[in-house]
Amino acid sequence: MTVTIWHNPECGTSRNTLTMIRATGVEPVVIDYQQDVPPAAELARVAAAVGGATALMRTKGTPAEALGLVGADDATILAAMAAHPILINRPVVIGPRGTVLARPSERVLAVLEVPLPTDFTKEDGEIVRRPA
Repeated sequence: MTVTIWHNPECGTSRNTLTMIRATGVEPVVIDYQQDVPPAAELARVAAAVGGATALMRTKGTPAEALGLVGADDATILAAMAAHPILINRPVVIGPRGTVLARPSERVLAVLEVPLPTDFTKEDGEIVRRPA
């Protein structure tokens, strides 16, 4: 089973998601998307899978508004993401059951084949219950 995560190590949600994947026994392919920007075709494919470029775009703490991207069309947003990868919301997980923007981090469980073996405690102390 191949699982890929577009990861930002400075993001708590991204760290929780990565740790949750590993808790299932899977070692994912970890892509630091700000250093290794996904190609345009991959950005477009992932955007389509998560509900469009607007859904994939991070606005908080980014130049999205200054670049005029709020309300822009998908092509404009995707081009901006390629040039400014900080605009890509994270974490994105591509798993055997699909692609998900894992916000909140437990959304990752929907695309993994293996469930959590035990309850998972996030960095902030919130508990994610393993499926019954």
